[in-house]
Amino acid sequence: LEEAAFQLQQIFRIDISIALNILGIESMRAGRYRIAYTCFKLAADRGYSKAQFNVGLCYEHGRGTEKDLEKAAFYYYRAASSCHPMAQYRYARYLLCHRPENEWDRHQKAVTFLEQAAMAGITEAQAFLGVFYMRGLQPKEKRGLKYLLLAAKNGDAQSRYHVGVCYEKGLGVQQNLAEAMRHYQQSAAAGNRKSRERLR
Repeated sequence: LEEAAFQLQQIFRIDISIALNILGIESMRAGRYRIAYTCFKLAADRGYSKAQFNVGLCYEHGRGTEKDLEKAAFYYYRAASSCHPMAQYRYARYLLCHRPENEWDRHQKAVTFLEQAAMAGITEAQAFLGVFYMRGLQPKEKRGLKYLLLAAKNGDAQSRYHVGVCYEKGLGVQQNLAEAMRHYQQSAAAGNRKSRERLR
């Protein structure tokens, strides 16, 4: 009986969190940002990762609350720790863009979260990692190309352009101008200006 009661409490807690998060999303769409933030926060404090991510967005963009990047990062981290892929991406970007570069453990944590998000199919993480590995102090061109190709396959025209550059210059792959042209053409067709210039 105790186990059944505990299970019911868990289901009720999760259902309430889901309902609060949905109410927050609907409020956000209606322009009622303060109500949305309050709903997200209530669900986030119950441990619901989707709501934690949404609270992070509220803090990052100043929707329904004051803009505060450190609080945004805190909520992104909580959601990222529960394997929320977009939160992993946003938290990793925060670590890489707003923290001193010499903090090696933060750097490693950011890369780990980025790789998890990329493998979960987050195109932004794939694109970010591709460029990150290509431009590092010790470039890892093959690894960078792998992530750029993933992002390009997911429709990211900028990554498709970078793949073209890799084939044109032989970065992480054998130089192949015909393949470079193909990638530039696909990227240009998707509206990428740099690819059009490269084609010329």
